[in-house]
Parts: sequence; C-alpha cells; structure tokens
Amino acid sequence: MSSWRTRLLPPLLAIVFALLLSAIALIISGADPLQAYGTMVGQLFKGSTAVDTVNLATVYYLSGLAVAVGFQMNLFNIGVEGQYRFAAVVAAIIGGAIALPPVLHTIVILLVAIGSGALYAAVPAVLKVTRGVSEVISTIMLNSIVAGIIAFLINADQFGVQTGNNIGTRVIAPSGRIPGIPLGSGTLFGFVVIAVVIGVAYWFMLNRTRFGFELKASGESSTAAAAGGVNAKKMTLIAMILSGAVAGLVAMPELLGRDYSYGITSTQMYGFTGIAVALLGRNNPGGIALGALLWAFLDTSAVSLEQINVSKEIATIMQGIIVLSVVVAYEVVRRADLASEQRRVGRALAGGRKGSSVAEGGAV
Repeated sequence: MSSWRTRLLPPLLAIVFALLLSAIALIISGADPLQAYGTMVGQLFKGSTAVDTVNLATVYYLSGLAVAVGFQMNLFNIGVEGQYRFAAVVAAIIGGAIALPPVLHTIVILLVAIGSGALYAAVPAVLKVTRGVSEVISTIMLNSIVAGIIAFLINADQFGVQTGNNIGTRVIAPSGRIPGIPLGSGTLFGFVVIAVVIGVAYWFMLNRTRFGFELKASGESSTAAAAGGVNAKKMTLIAMILSGAVAGLVAMPELLGRDYSYGITSTQMYGFTGIAVALLGRNNPGGIALGALLWAFLDTSAVSLEQINVSKEIATIMQGIIVLSVVVAYEVVRRADLASEQRRVGRALAGGRKGSSVAEGGAV
C-alpha cells in the first residue's frame, strides 16, 4: 500500500462514514443535520469554548498516550481510569501538605503522580508476568478498588477538608501550581506545553530507541521477539508500568492548573475516553492529538444542540459512530491492500513462469 493510502484513506473514509451515520441519527431525531453541524461548529467560536476544548483535549491526550503505550505491547490497559485517579489523590494530598519553593514544589507533585500511577499499574503487571492473569480483568478490578481508596483518603478523619458541601484534599499552594496562558476570554492550561513534550518523547522512544523497537517487536510477535533475544515478560512489565506512569499525569492539568484540590466529585471517566482516543489516533502521537481534539470538541459543543431543540446526547452517539467508523475504515483498507498485494504477487509469479518458458523455448 502506498504511503498516502496508509495515512490518509482510512481517516477520510472514517470521517465520511461518521458524518453520514450521524446525519441519519439526527434525521431520525427530527433535526436538520446541516443546522446541527453548523451550530456545533459555531459554538467553537463563542466565549471560551475553543480554549476549553484545547484544555479538555490535553487531558484526553495524556490518557490516550497512556493507553497507547500498552497497545504497543498488545496490552489492553483498561486500568488508566484507576491509575490516574489514584495518582491524583496521592499527589494532591502530598502537594497540599508540603511547602517548597516554586517549580520544585510542582516537580515534586508531578514525580509523586508519575510514581503513584506506575505503582498502581505495577500490580496488574506483576500478576500478568508471574501468574498469567489477564490485565483486562485485573485492571477492571483495580478501577473499582480505587473508588474505595479515594473515599477512605478523602475523609475528614484522614486527609479530607470540608469546603461547603464538598470534601476534598487540602488546597495546593500557589508555589505548586502551573500558571495558565491567558487567551481571549479563557485561560489555556500551562500543562499543554508539558503534554506536547510527553508526546514528542513518546514518538522518540518508539521510533528512535532500541527499547521502542523491542516494544513494538514484542507486540507484533512475542515468539519472534524472544528469538531475537527480547525478554517478552520484561517488556510486558515495563510497558504496563510506563503506561501507568503516563496515566498518573492525566489529572494534573486540572489539578495544578484549575482546581488545586482533588475531591470526591472530581471528574471521572477520562481513562475510558483515552481508550477511544488511542483507537482514533492508531497509537500515533499526532493521530492521538487530533483524536483528542475531535473528542473534546464534541464534548464542549454538544450543549449548543439544545439551542435548536436537539438532545445533546446526539454528540455521544456521534462519538461512538466515529470510533466504529475508524475501526471499520482501517479494516476495509487493510483487506483491500491485502487483496491488491496478492494480485501483484500473482502477476509477478505468472510473469516469471512465462519468461522462464520463453527462455527454455529459445534454448531448444
């Protein structure tokens, strides 16, 4: 398959397919698809919607990268949800309890978050390599357990602080926060810069390091990788822990750039959204960024549909259709490429046999 077909055709097919199916869903709901699409796009240029979209996309991007690291090893790390929530509460508790100079305070909080996420991911990683326990099952269980851990830690008898009707961790001092970037009517998370650096580091690791090569090789075929001297179990352990370390940063843009405290009512489900974003981006850092922006756009502009008497849940349907469209489009293109390759090989073999026959006839 040529490069343009590999990179452009599947996403283009997915977009067309998603727009058509979404239009059908809108028509069934009694809405005008063109009006609905126009309203959603128009919302992007009102107030702070554009900035809010980028801020939300930053969180989705980090979650997508965490999932993608596991995908590279054919590991389905559903536990990003639990890992980032565990890391967030631990980092918030420690960040609110210590007093350090600016920058150093922030670095300590980030290191705690990374370490906590890696630690929570190490549990299913060890179970996977020592007992063969499916990471899907173990991470789902740990996602449920983390809710109890947070409820215990964010308690007035432990580290919780009651503020009005909400209870959360102690507020992080200004020295531990990451300043935002004022843009028009909104403030962009300063963590956007860090997210870009993490994305570049992810790309460099995969494409320019031996570890990245071994990671992808183990994901393609653990048997072939083992024959080449790669320890598949070691790679599984490292990949899961690295995925958890990135997951530990998912809540940091909001914690250090807006909320400064982590509470029982803090936003959830970022980990599951990361799975969809990683699928949309095909584990490529650039693709994940576009997927995160698209997903965030649908989330932030969905409320505008209510202005034309269309349920905002239509946006959720659109998100599901987009994921389905991407999966189907890549599979269609893959099968078409396989059939094309088989025909090409067949023609080459036929040409080779014909040339051989002519040579033999000439020799006679």
